[in-house]
Amino acid sequence: MRAPVFLLALIGLLLSSCGHASPSHPEEPEVRSFLGRYFSTWSAADMEGYGNCFHPLARIVFVGPNGEVRSEGLTDFLHGQKMGHASSTEAMTEIPTSMSITMEDRGAQALVRWKLTKGNSIVTGTDLFTLVSTPKGWKIMSLVFYND
Repeated sequence: MRAPVFLLALIGLLLSSCGHASPSHPEEPEVRSFLGRYFSTWSAADMEGYGNCFHPLARIVFVGPNGEVRSEGLTDFLHGQKMGHASSTEAMTEIPTSMSITMEDRGAQALVRWKLTKGNSIVTGTDLFTLVSTPKGWKIMSLVFYND
């Protein structure tokens, strides 16, 4: 009778460990801070600081409401962001509302839900980041984003 009790205890232990997240990666807080800086520099219209969040070879992809895709290199993307801030008559603030990060030693992926406020207008959406660890810290290698 001891074998079934032991087997049940072992199965219970295995099942209880399923669904528990593994301990977070030691650099995850640094990645979260980096992503916070990404949003805060954009909201402050600090295009130099914002641009420093990206790897020079980064690609940025916007997915439209009907699935259409627009892909840009970093220079064109940053120019468009700068023009967007310059032409806006109202301050724009974008904040993350949730963040899910998967870490590896040299890379990370993050899914970030966000809220953009411009005057009385609010837009929500999603950013999908692929990040790389560089000697200068974490950098965005690719960004895929879309609005709800």
